[in-house]
Amino acid sequence: MKTILAIALGGALGSVLRYGTYIGAGKMLGMNFPWGTLIVNIVGSFLIGALTGMFASVWQPSEEMKLFLITGFLGGFTTFSAFSLDFANLWNGGTTTMAVIYVVMSVTVSIVALFAGLLAVRFITP
Repeated sequence: MKTILAIALGGALGSVLRYGTYIGAGKMLGMNFPWGTLIVNIVGSFLIGALTGMFASVWQPSEEMKLFLITGFLGGFTTFSAFSLDFANLWNGGTTTMAVIYVVMSVTVSIVALFAGLLAVRFITP
């Protein structure tokens, strides 16, 4: 039961932050491009990399804490389903170049961000 609660609480918090990021990015950068989803997927990928690196080297939290952070919070914060819908909307809206740019940026920069998170932990830990 503790495990399910940890995941549910983390997911709730992550999804609220994802929504706030989506709204904030839309207000700051405009709604013509899915900036909010791009931002959460890149930031989330970095954080997953950083946390994974920390779990392997300097911090061994409980299983519930790992599930709260990775499966719950970051699972709720990042969203591949919204990414897919954003792509379809761009593509179907006739902005195929923007759709392709969005896919390439999302996938490439998110993977790079994950590795950056892993490297960041390696550099700041003894």
